[in-house]
Formats: sequence, C-alpha cells, structure tokens
Amino acid sequence: MSTGLRFAEQAVAASVADAPGSLKALRAAGAEAFKALGFPTTREEDWHYTNVSAIASAQFEAAVDRDPAGTVDVAALAPYTFGGTWPLIVFVNGRFNATLSSFGALPDGVRVMPLSQAATEEPELLARYLGTAVTPSRDGFSALNAAFAGEGMLVHIAKEMVSDTPVHILHVVDAAGANVMSHPRHLLIAERHAKASVVESYVGLADVPYFTNAVVEVFVEDGATLQLVRVQRESRVAQHVGTVEARQGRDSHFIAFTFQTGASLSRSNVYTVLAGEGCGCTINGLYMLDGQQHGDHQTRVEHVAPNCFSREQYKGLLDERSHGVFNGKVYVHPEAQKTDGKQTNNTLLLSQQAQIDTKPQLEIFADDVKCTHGATVGRIDETSLFYLKSRGVSARLARQLLMYAFAADVLETIDSPAIVQALETLTLERFTGEGLPG
Repeated sequence: MSTGLRFAEQAVAASVADAPGSLKALRAAGAEAFKALGFPTTREEDWHYTNVSAIASAQFEAAVDRDPAGTVDVAALAPYTFGGTWPLIVFVNGRFNATLSSFGALPDGVRVMPLSQAATEEPELLARYLGTAVTPSRDGFSALNAAFAGEGMLVHIAKEMVSDTPVHILHVVDAAGANVMSHPRHLLIAERHAKASVVESYVGLADVPYFTNAVVEVFVEDGATLQLVRVQRESRVAQHVGTVEARQGRDSHFIAFTFQTGASLSRSNVYTVLAGEGCGCTINGLYMLDGQQHGDHQTRVEHVAPNCFSREQYKGLLDERSHGVFNGKVYVHPEAQKTDGKQTNNTLLLSQQAQIDTKPQLEIFADDVKCTHGATVGRIDETSLFYLKSRGVSARLARQLLMYAFAADVLETIDSPAIVQALETLTLERFTGEGLPG
C-alpha cells in the first residue's frame, strides 16, 4: 500500500475519533476530500515547480498517535522567543504543551485557547468560522490538515480591542519528534475595529526528518487590523507546507510576513480575499536558501470589493544549489473598481548553481484600476563589492553588508522592533556566520 493511501486511511480513522462538534465534522470532511484529491502533482499548474513525492512516499507517523514527550525545556526555547515577555503558546512534536506555555501576559479582550477546548466552550464561534476560509476541498494538503484537525489554537480579539502585545505560537520539534507528521490548525479572529499581532514560529531543535502541514484561517472584520508574522526555521531534513488564508471586511487591513530559512522542501501559501470596500492587505516575505533546499512561495490576492489596495513584496537570497519558486496572483473582479495593487519579487543569486522560477501575475476584469507587477533576478553587484573592498572592507564583511542592504527594507515592514532585530541578525548569520557589526 502506498503511503498516500495509508495517510488516507489514517485520516478516515481520525475523522471518526471522539471529537466534539465542529472538529468532528471537519475531520470527516477532510478525510473524504483527501481520499478524492490525494497529493498534488507537478501536472497541476500551481505545483509545477514543486515535487512533493518526498512527502507522499515517506513513512511518517501522526502526532496524535505519538507520545508527545521530548527533552524540551524553557531554556531550550529561549533563543526562539525574540526576547519578549509575550504570551507564549508552545507545541512540542506536534502536540500542545501547557506546561511550557504562558498565558499570563494576555491583555483583556484577547482570548487564546486550544481548538479542542474551543469546540466545547465556543461551539457557535467555531461553527461560524472554522473550515470556511481553508476548505478541505482546496487541495490534498488542506484536506489532510482538516482530517487531523484538533491540534491548534483559537486566537480571538474582541471588538475595539487594541493590543500592542503579540501572541507567539511556537512549534518545536526535538529528536523525539523524528518521523512525526503534525497538522496544526490555527483560527485567528479580529473583530470590528480590533488591532493585534500574532507570531507563528516553526523551529527544528534536532536534525531529524519530520513533516509539518500547517493551516491558519484568518478573519479580519470591519475596521480591524491584524498582523501575522510566520517564521519557518525547521530542521534541514524536514518538510514544511503552510497555508494562510484571510477573509477581510470593510476598511480592514491584513498584514502578513513570511520568513523562511529551514526545511529541505517547503511550500508557503498566503491567500486573502478583500471582500469589504476600502480594505487592504500588505503581504511581504524573505526567503533564504542554500545547499539543495527547495522553497516555494505562492500568494493570491483576490480583489472583490471596490476601493481596496494590496501591497506585496517578496525577496529571496539563494546560494549553492538551492531552488526558489515565487508565484504571485492578483485577481480583480469586475465589481472591484478603483483597485490599487502592487506586486514585486526580487531575488539575489549568490552562486552560479542557484535558481529561481518567478511568475508574478495579474488577472484584471475591472476597467478603473491601478495595478503593477514585476520581478528581478540578479547577483551581488561586483561594482559595489569592489568599492567596499577598495575602502578597506573585507570581502566577507562587504558581502554581508550588501546582503543586509538587499533584505533590510522588506524586514522593516514588520511592526515590531524586537522581531525586526532578531530577523535581521538571522539574515546576516545565514550566510556569514556572524551578526550585524556593532
């Protein structure tokens, strides 16, 4: 029996497990959808450059069937918490760990609870939102995630609540998580005129293989602002598929940032539907790959209502034999007049063998719009490198400074100085082994 069929059988078993209300229905729908869809193949346009056979053929075991115990303690988490005293929700080897989590810093009006708890305490809320942005029928990975729904968090920001304290959801895998597959599903809801930030981190603490298949459903109601920062630093022999999809109300703003350095094969999907008049989104990302890493970034911004804006900028630093993919789509409906959309992808190739497949796209069915898109691919500017070296800067530091200059502007779009500083340091350490000089 192929691993894909074995996954399907596991999904069916999960769907009939003793799960309350909305979770049970979602599991059942996911199980059936996965049996029909299976894993995507390179024959599908959106997966043309990404072959997932390494995932489909692997012998992973579901996190729900594993003992979640590991060797992770508070000290092991410290390097990944951005030095903040924020609310911290920790998952170890795919399972929620209440002992390592800290809810004490949650401000009034911000509720965070496991989905399994929310299914009992907030059944109407889950029935209204869960599984409606990322439906099980979207693709095989979304279906598989739905079939194992349960390990995830509800983050609910009450109307008119403005919070300057990010909620940090931290997923870590240690040696005990070898060959585990986890399917976290988070539900983020910002009610009318609320404002908040969520940080979602995926970290590999040991160089072991495993598979993360994450889904985040985001709802930004009228006049609300929600920022989501996703940091993917998985094991270099892990696989990661992450999907974020947002639904936006009138005059809302959704801000998403994706930072990717980990996993041997990764796929990031960020989608949003601008359904309310006057709303907007800012979707940015930075990906840094080396070795034989493969990183695929897919975005889709769907302009449904008039007078909306979208801003999108992704930057990549690719070294050695790494392969990057960017496919960004902006779709403008006929009713979405006065749309203002900008999309760019810039990639810096640091070796002769590194490669990028980039395809920014516009589909416009309205006649009163202002939309632009573009992509650039280049190498470190030799003239700039020579200039710095001629002023006494070492070749290593000159390269470091040019890389930092390339990445800095997109990092600075994050509305949190602590996160910006941490990601700037990671950017420099990625290829030089040193942080930003003081």
